[in-house]
Amino acid sequence: MSDLIIVCLIFVVSLVVLVKASDFFTDAAEKVGLFIGLSPFIIGVTIVSIGTSLPELISSILAVLQNSSEIVVSNVVGSNIANIFLIIGTASIMSARYLSITYDLVSVDLPLFVGSAFLLALAIGDASFSSGEAGLLILGYLMYLFYTIKGSEENEPEANDEQDGTIVNKNSSFLLRQIIIIVVSAIFLFLGANYTIDSLTKISEILNIGKEIIAVSAVALGTSLPELIVTINAGIKGKAEIAVGNVIGSNIFNAFIVMGIPRLIGNLVIPEAVLFHGMPTMVAGTILLFFATQDKKLTQWEGWLFFVFYGWFIGKTFNLL
Repeated sequence: MSDLIIVCLIFVVSLVVLVKASDFFTDAAEKVGLFIGLSPFIIGVTIVSIGTSLPELISSILAVLQNSSEIVVSNVVGSNIANIFLIIGTASIMSARYLSITYDLVSVDLPLFVGSAFLLALAIGDASFSSGEAGLLILGYLMYLFYTIKGSEENEPEANDEQDGTIVNKNSSFLLRQIIIIVVSAIFLFLGANYTIDSLTKISEILNIGKEIIAVSAVALGTSLPELIVTINAGIKGKAEIAVGNVIGSNIFNAFIVMGIPRLIGNLVIPEAVLFHGMPTMVAGTILLFFATQDKKLTQWEGWLFFVFYGWFIGKTFNLL
């Protein structure tokens, strides 16, 4: 029992390190982008959106390298489910009456959001995932970036030295400090992901539970903490609708990149539990969010419904229901 407690503590600490290192990495990278004059929108759709999904990507790459590739698809599916049901549910419940969505999602984001879920389901539906399919998913993400940037560059104001209250210094010492933060946080990203996967493997051995079960629940929830924190902070500031765009961008990145890049490194094992339980839940959640956002608002009762779905998913995952 003492060994299990120690390993669980290592698991929790490594997850916290992984998430916090991702936060520091993203913040410093965003400041470097502003320093060199990148558009705030370009920074948002690249550095920030990718940064919040770094825990999933780094942990998935290390899982392949450590011969625990079944964690990859479990992490992706579990994170996407947590993003939809837990994070969107939180954003909806935190809203006063309903969560208003003022920006246009229909033209590019929602179709790619639904398409990424269906393409991933089709790609792994035969319990295999080829390198060609991985390349196709990566290409899909590049197309998403291209159309998102192209469709918004005309309406994006030029980058200023001050964005959202963040003043960017124009001196070399500032740039050097941010680069150091990026390097150090990248090291902690690697260490956090490495210990997360290692401790997960040991926990599964001690409890005799499949690694994919822990990955689709605990790891997925842990690596979704950046999105959850963004949602809570945005809700406190009265801008909870940011969570919708954040979740959509993160899920697209997970389905396309977090699945695609690890497959180019090595073969991926597709667990049956994820294929026949997790994947249908993810697709159902994707369709539910698609229809729920058609009227450009999410009510509190819809948020509670998302919570119920997530509770059911966790219950079925651990055979509690």
